[in-house]
Order: sequence, then structure tokens, then C-alpha cells
Amino acid sequence: MSLKERVYSVLIVSAMQNFNKDFSAMLPEAHYSPVKIVSNIASAKREYAEHSYDFVIINAPLPDEFGTRFGVDLCSSQDTIALILTPSDVHDEIYAKVSPYGLFTLPRPITKTVVTNALRWMTSARERLRKTEKKTLSMQEKMEEIRIINHAKWLLISEIKMSEPEAHKYLEKQSMDRCVSKREVAEEIIKTYS
Repeated sequence: MSLKERVYSVLIVSAMQNFNKDFSAMLPEAHYSPVKIVSNIASAKREYAEHSYDFVIINAPLPDEFGTRFGVDLCSSQDTIALILTPSDVHDEIYAKVSPYGLFTLPRPITKTVVTNALRWMTSARERLRKTEKKTLSMQEKMEEIRIINHAKWLLISEIKMSEPEAHKYLEKQSMDRCVSKREVAEEIIKTYS
């Protein structure tokens, strides 16, 4: 799927009605959907606990807290890119605190061009995370396959009294002879002897 076809979900955390209206107008539905707006960090935490979002935009400060802690916490997630907009007089200080965690920052006021560029950066970062997620899933699947095969080998060793090399060869031969994966052979052995 190309970037032009991909759609990103967005959570806007902002207590400023004019900002909410203007910012959401810069998010065409063809590329950003759903777009959810909440007015404080407590609501944002509840919303995020119920739904995962590709992008979270925090317009700081908020009524219940500034928003930096929430933004940093979001960055520990594997699937969310967060941006915090701060008053320009505190931007450098906030940037120094949050940038090591991967939280994007921008000083207010912002222009449409700045928002467009920020969304492009966030899109690039999200796509990089997506590739990392796929690699992680692939590694987890491979580790699970190794666990299943090792469990089957252990059963062959303990139940049929094969040696470890014999159990390994047996799994490989069954896999080749039957044109199935070693995992499938291992799962059948586990069902038979467990």
C-alpha cells in the first residue's frame, strides 16, 4: 500500500476550540481518519486506552497537566507518533526534556506549511515503526516455531528414547517426505505425545 492510499488515525488533545477547528481542517479525511478531539489529558488517557492511534497531537498546556509526561509515555508505545505544540517561550526547554524520548515538538503559533511538514515527518516515522513492527512479529513467530520444534524433540527423546540428533533428523525427514513444515510435524508430535 502506498503512502497516498494509507489512512492514519489521529487523536488531538487540546482545550482550545479555535485550534481544534483549524487543526482538524488541515487533516483531509482521505488521509486522516478517524480524528478524535479531547480536551484534557485524563480524557486522552482513557481514549488511548480504548483505541490505538497512529498520531497524537498535544496542544500544551492542558487544563489538568502540561502534557509532556503523556507525550513521553506515548513514545514508549510501538505504534504511535506524538507531537506536542508548546508556547514559543518554553519550547526550547520542553524540546530539551522530551526529544530524547522521540516526542516531536513545535512552538506555537504554527502555520499550515509547518503543520503539513510536521505531518510528513510523522508519517515517515510511523512507516518506519510499521516496518519495525513487522520485523518484530517475524522474529516472535520464528522464536515460537523454535520452541514448538524443541518441545517436539524433547517429547521424541523422552517418549521414544531417541537421541537429540535422531529427533532432529526425524523431524527434518518427516517434513521433507510429507512436504510440510517442521513446525507442522512438531505440532503433530506434540498432539500425539502430550
